[in-house]
Amino acid sequence: MRTTYATMQRVVTGTVAAVMAVTLVACGGAPAWVKKGSAAYNEKDSKTIYGVGSVTGIRNEPLAWEAAENMARAEITKRFSTYTAYLMRNYAASTTAGDFTKSAEEQNVERAVKTFANGTLSGVMPVDRYRDEDSLTYYVLVKMDFKSMQEALAQSQELNPKVRDFVRQNGEKLFEKLEKEEAKRDAK
Repeated sequence: MRTTYATMQRVVTGTVAAVMAVTLVACGGAPAWVKKGSAAYNEKDSKTIYGVGSVTGIRNEPLAWEAAENMARAEITKRFSTYTAYLMRNYAASTTAGDFTKSAEEQNVERAVKTFANGTLSGVMPVDRYRDEDSLTYYVLVKMDFKSMQEALAQSQELNPKVRDFVRQNGEKLFEKLEKEEAKRDAK
């Protein structure tokens, strides 16, 4: 059997590509922030809120990055204010007719949850991006520095002066409350 130069070149190229792919998978993988998710953190000199957003299956790359970034911003918004309505209905019945040794059982359980978050964010910046090639999932990490947010709110002309003063006076307390809620979530 005779091996041509082109065949050998294809084998070598394929082998190199396979080794590189295995190396990348072994060394790489998703960054830690993808697995950790959205949270509030006390960093060296500041308090920061991070939001992680993701989107899967969009082939238009610019659209996918934008959608993931918007999802990350929504994650931060949900940390501040979320309205949730919950409804659960249970129905159970047992029917007998004539012969009390035989019965028909019936049961139905329904659950509905509605969640809504609304807010205006200032100073939220994307700080990292990651694309999972296997699942075609785009991840974006956004960061909101609490001090910058307070300053932006204080300078905002749209806010009522009472609201600005409230944010200035209660911002630290709100952040501490948010941290406690995050700690409860992480403990589970």
